Amino acid sequence: MLDRIGRWLADPVRVFTVSAPDAGPYALTGGPDGALWFTLVHQGAIGRRDADGRITVHSVGAKPTVIAQGPDGALWFSEYGTHRIGRIAVDGTVSSFAPPTADGGPYGIAAGPDGAVWFTLSAADRIGRITMDGDITEYPAPGAFPSAMAAGPDGAMWFTLNQGNAIGRITMDGRTTAHPLPTEAAAPVGLAQGPDGALWFTEIGAGQIGRITVDGTVTEYPLPDRQARPHAITSGPDGALWFTEWGRGGVGRITTDGRITAYDLPRADCEPHGIAAHDGALWCALETGALARIDVPR
Repeated sequence: MLDRIGRWLADPVRVFTVSAPDAGPYALTGGPDGALWFTLVHQGAIGRRDADGRITVHSVGAKPTVIAQGPDGALWFSEYGTHRIGRIAVDGTVSSFAPPTADGGPYGIAAGPDGAVWFTLSAADRIGRITMDGDITEYPAPGAFPSAMAAGPDGAMWFTLNQGNAIGRITMDGRTTAHPLPTEAAAPVGLAQGPDGALWFTEIGAGQIGRITVDGTVTEYPLPDRQARPHAITSGPDGALWFTEWGRGGVGRITTDGRITAYDLPRADCEPHGIAAHDGALWCALETGALARIDVPR
């Protein structure tokens, strides 16, 4: 069945080369200018792909990882290699800011409901908040290696605790909570708000997708391939959640009632990482030098 589904979706998947194979497209997001913006983690650059497919590349600090649209009409990103938070305007102007904690390893980043941008410091077990003026506040995380981050439907920020095997929550005034996962060594990474008022996340260590309600109730869904190593997750334009499967070179879809479909990308070794909805489709970053567009089945 999985092979049949993969072949059926072969035509709706299109792959666009955006960099050299060693540049490392890693994460991506739609911008306020209608373009697709993506990090080139090994090149130290941010790329932009416009609606006509033209690519522009801007140099930034070392190892830009996750990128998100900010509340100020710019793109904000984590610079894991320089331990800074970067900002790039749609005209390509770049600036960056150093958190108080040195060598913190910023990774996840997302706009908050308070007009600021929130981020994780994975190597320091801290959560950061940066205003549009560049003022940074830090809070201790309630567990180890905070990774991806997303705004929740409850006015708080949520994040995965990759080595703490839990999902964390932080309020706008810095109060934190951790919700342990039922599966040991699940190693959660990606996180996104779903259309059902819950948070959905990937368990890269367990080969599962998780769902957590705002009251902390966790449900886990095993993937057809438990070695798929799900990485990033996003809400799709079809009311389902879509996620990358780094271990098998594929993309998965899960409905809010837990039905899972697995799709093949053209190459098993393409290393899909970030995924985002854009222009009515799903786009994922392939670390081997391309972006893939997946048309949503109707």
